[in-house]
Amino acid sequence: MKGYNVAVVGATGAVGQKMREILEERDFPIKKLKLLASERSAGKMLPFKNESIKVEVLKASSFKGVDIALFSAGGARSKEFAPHAAKSGAVVIDNSSAWRMDKKVPLVVPEVNPEDVKWHKGIIANPNCSTIQMVVVLKPIHDFARIKRIVVATYQSVSGTGRDAMTELYEQTKALVSGEEAIASVYPHQIAFNVLPQIDYFHGNDYTNEEIKMVNETRKILHDDSIRISATCVRVPVFVGHSEAVNIETGRKLSPAKARTLLSRMPGVIVIDDPSESAYPMPVMAAGDDATYVGRIRKDESIKNGLDMWIVSDNLRKGAALNAIQIAELL
Repeated sequence: MKGYNVAVVGATGAVGQKMREILEERDFPIKKLKLLASERSAGKMLPFKNESIKVEVLKASSFKGVDIALFSAGGARSKEFAPHAAKSGAVVIDNSSAWRMDKKVPLVVPEVNPEDVKWHKGIIANPNCSTIQMVVVLKPIHDFARIKRIVVATYQSVSGTGRDAMTELYEQTKALVSGEEAIASVYPHQIAFNVLPQIDYFHGNDYTNEEIKMVNETRKILHDDSIRISATCVRVPVFVGHSEAVNIETGRKLSPAKARTLLSRMPGVIVIDDPSESAYPMPVMAAGDDATYVGRIRKDESIKNGLDMWIVSDNLRKGAALNAIQIAELL
């Protein structure tokens, strides 16, 4: 086969557009590309390589002849249409949370658990953006020293919510700088020049859904339900790039120097860690890049076997579109 028939569902959204761009950048072997979205976007022409492709309305019958279907259209549409795609013979790679914790669906980060792709039954789940960048960094450490506990605080950009949130941050910033009122509609509070300690809805235990995702998904991807995890997920006024302050406790002693060595060998990870030069990862560095960056690696002086670190990645690329396409490349 010289190429695959690929469909992008949610093609006009922020992640869907990144999927299309990355398919072209990585020269994925495509015979035919189908772009699918809601009725609102039908008829739009989007560029791909040297042509323009018309966006079609997403229907149950849209997947005839499709080999790989990249979904980024939200959980409800994934629940409704992914089974139709799989029944038509396509392998679905879904970016929503709809299938992630289904025991029959692999949850895959290619650098971490590529072997899980083999047992798919037509649907493969793409993990949450904040989970992906954390497990890429923690995988070699877990293999070497066995992680017992993780405490993570995230600093997540507005692009994780979507295009409307990026527009809201821009408009609020412009308004406030001009001495006008900031109007909030996407988020419950002003996001410009502010920090919101809430991502998604609250569960009965007062953790948000985003925090619960990080706990459950990390254990599933690393194949270890014994890891104790606590997460606090925070939205910050950054357009692209999620950051995370991660504290780990390991079963085996691990020095910061050894951790840097392990991480420097991990595919997809770049270590930037020189305090004397104020060298550490930042969102502006990661935006538009495929790598996951890690720095500020240091011993946690409060426990016997502990490390602190700072992890940054482009949430639209490695946190979503790139990871999905890397799964397609595994297939």
